[in-house]
Amino acid sequence: MWPALAQGWPHMINVVPLLRFDDQVPVRPRKIAVAGAAGSGKSSLARLLGQWGDLPYVELDSLYHGPNWTVRDTWMDEVEQIVRGDAWVIEWQGEEVRTQVSENADLLVWLDHPRWLTTYRVIKRTLSRRINKTVLWSGNTEGPLREFFTDPDYIVKYSWRMHPLIRQRVITVVKENRFPKLHVVRLRGQRQVTAWLNGPLRTALARSTVD
Repeated sequence: MWPALAQGWPHMINVVPLLRFDDQVPVRPRKIAVAGAAGSGKSSLARLLGQWGDLPYVELDSLYHGPNWTVRDTWMDEVEQIVRGDAWVIEWQGEEVRTQVSENADLLVWLDHPRWLTTYRVIKRTLSRRINKTVLWSGNTEGPLREFFTDPDYIVKYSWRMHPLIRQRVITVVKENRFPKLHVVRLRGQRQVTAWLNGPLRTALARSTVD
C-alpha cells in the first residue's frame, strides 16, 4: 500500500492493496472503470484503454445528458446493462451507479492528479469549447462564460469543489474492501499514466485470457 495513504489507517487490515504505476496488474483487465475529477483525463484514457484492449468503451456523459442538459430517464438502466457484460470500459462517475460499476469491474484506474492541474485543464477545455462552439452530447454546448459568476455548479467551480470528494470516494472503496474482484491502480500525473500504459498495462493486455 502507498505509505501516504496507509498513514491513519493502522486499524485497517482488509483494505484493497493500491497498485502503483509500476506494479504488475494482477489480471488481464476486461472490465475497466476510470476514476478522477473533471479534467483528469478520464474519458481520454478510457477511450485509449478500449482501443488497446479491444474493449467496448461507452462515454457515460453520452448516456446521462439529454437535450438542453436534461438528464436522460434511461441512463441508469443503460449503465447497468453495460456493466453486466463481459467486457467494457466506462468512467467511474455518477453516484447512482458507482456501486454497480465497482461490483462488476476488475480494474479501477484512479487518476489522482493535483487539484491545480485538473482545474487548469477544465478552464482550458471550457474556453476552447465555448470559443469553438463545440457540440457535445445530445447537441448541447457550453453555456456563456459569464455563468461562472452566477451558476454555483458551473463546471470550473464544480471541478474544484468535487476534487477532494472524488478522492475520498476512491479511498473509501479501498478502505471498505467491499468488491473482492476489484483491483485499484493509482496514477498521479501524466508521467505515471504514460509509464503505466507502456509498462504494466501492456504486459497485462498481452497475457492470455485463460491465465
